[in-house]
Amino acid sequence: MHSLAWWPTIFAVILAALFDIQSRRIPNWLVVPFLLAGIIVSGVTGGWSGVEHSLEGVLLAALLLGVFYWLGGMGMGDVKLCAAIGAWIGPSQLLLALALMGLAGGVMAFAWAWYGGFLKESLSGTSDLIFGFRKRGFRPHPTLVLGNPSTRKMPYAPAIAIGAILSFFALP
Repeated sequence: MHSLAWWPTIFAVILAALFDIQSRRIPNWLVVPFLLAGIIVSGVTGGWSGVEHSLEGVLLAALLLGVFYWLGGMGMGDVKLCAAIGAWIGPSQLLLALALMGLAGGVMAFAWAWYGGFLKESLSGTSDLIFGFRKRGFRPHPTLVLGNPSTRKMPYAPAIAIGAILSFFALP
């Protein structure tokens, strides 16, 4: 499935990244067919075990990134895009892709904050998210959420694209 997933994934993540950069949205007309095609192709090439593998990738992405959505730090389009990628590459490669996405997103956020002149503010918010978790519990931060109009928002689909693409080079 690895080589079969390469071109559809490249096409979908690059298109999603361009949409996210331009409009801060990832359209359902792109993500939903990509997800369904991943499940179908997995079923055709691997039978029921292929479908199970594909659905495990979808569920893993939905669970792990759904937490970030629930906490207000990630949009649902990002979650759906990762779930669709999971449908194509399965859970093991998705774990690697998610780790690479996190690294790419961290580097992008750091560069964006430095270039934008708000690095100190960004680092302060990051420490509040991490160290304030004990006091806040498993609830969204009161101000550092996407729903807050004054919060700085970075399109995350480019980081998702980088992580997904690099995951193909990391596995045999």
